[in-house]
Amino acid sequence: MLTIAEVVQGAKKQLADLTGLEPQTVSEVSRSEAGWQVNIEMLEMERIPSSNDVLATYEALLDEEGNLLNYRRSRRYRREQVTGE
Repeated sequence: MLTIAEVVQGAKKQLADLTGLEPQTVSEVSRSEAGWQVNIEMLEMERIPSSNDVLATYEALLDEEGNLLNYRRSRRYRREQVTGE
């Protein structure tokens, strides 16, 4: 059985490989019936100053072995944006 740290590292690597984007942070990890749900904030566009960088939340679903089953971009925002979440 994989640890949460192994699931997160695997999800970040697989998403980076598929999208060519740089993972910034993980905002959520949870188990589901199908395996693992991992939300990762990815850097979509680097800008100057960095507060204007464009980030996106990607929701990734992984099976019990840590293989990426699917992913989707659920939100896109500037780094400086403050949300009520």
